[in-house]
Amino acid sequence: MSLKIAVLPGDGIGPEIVNESLKVLEVLNQTFGLDATWKEATIGGAGFEAEKDPYPASTQSLVKASDAVLLGAVGGPQWEALDKPLRPEAGLLRIREDLGLYANYRPTKVFDQLLDASTLKPEVVQGVDILVVRELVSGIYFGQPRGYEEFEGERSGFNTMRYRESEVRRIARKAFEAARLRDNKVCSVEKANVLEVSELWREVVTEVHQAEYSDVELSHMYVDNAAMQLIRNPKQFDVIVTGNLFGDILSDEASMLTGSIGMLPSASIGEEFAMYEPIHGSAPDIAGENKANPLATILSAAMMLRFSLNRADLAEKVELAVENTLDAGVRTVDLADGEAFVTCSEMGDAVCEALRKLS
Repeated sequence: MSLKIAVLPGDGIGPEIVNESLKVLEVLNQTFGLDATWKEATIGGAGFEAEKDPYPASTQSLVKASDAVLLGAVGGPQWEALDKPLRPEAGLLRIREDLGLYANYRPTKVFDQLLDASTLKPEVVQGVDILVVRELVSGIYFGQPRGYEEFEGERSGFNTMRYRESEVRRIARKAFEAARLRDNKVCSVEKANVLEVSELWREVVTEVHQAEYSDVELSHMYVDNAAMQLIRNPKQFDVIVTGNLFGDILSDEASMLTGSIGMLPSASIGEEFAMYEPIHGSAPDIAGENKANPLATILSAAMMLRFSLNRADLAEKVELAVENTLDAGVRTVDLADGEAFVTCSEMGDAVCEALRKLS
């Protein structure tokens, strides 16, 4: 039976980077026996333009009938004046909530070939391999009440950060399970010295650890210290588990250990569905210029092969093809540091050629 993939290119550079991932999947179909088909649908600003909805009903139907979802990016300045429910980012929040994608896996691996691309010293970042497990469908991005109103004679905005015990338990389990496949260490990040919601987070993570995962090393860290430690000594971390807001910020910070946010893939996983996307945004300033780095999206497709399509063997080949391409000195502009660079499509072609050589 063919594996069915819902492809959502989205906005900005989304269509460009997704196209390079589809080239890789074509090579896997033709050369390595992957039996995958895909259909495209709109989301974000593209969804609004097509159907006046950033998460159209037709897209909802397609993703729920698929084995996995591959997403590009959403957003752009042309939609910023829309009402919040119509903005591209609302579509992204809705698909995560609709599919129950509560666990966001964001790996940060520093490739030896790109040590010089990082702004940190090579000895600080060499060997870094961190997995941020971010809770994705609760916390301050979804909490109620929220609003924008006049309060005591001036404009006021307010949001609610709320976590239920069950939400913390399930994301903690995902982190501990992931750690068992890595270096067996979890660092839980919150702000328990200030926030009651973080007190609950720490208590529940500790309970899950003691009851089910005492074989895994657990530590706790306040988010401000974690942000500093990611720069000071990133190799101390294996798996970081944290809430929606803190995970959003820390994973973007961690991305710069690699030298470019264009290198980081992600997987958003629930009980039934999963979606794969680069962690970067739509980069409207370079959209349509063939400058984007597609490697994060190609590596997201590798995560899709591993976690949703049960083809870890092919995921390893894609990841090796990316490493071999970097070994050959191929760089997009974000990685080139003033040296020669290739276009987005040329990088995709180079990975495809490296992949064919592994047959």
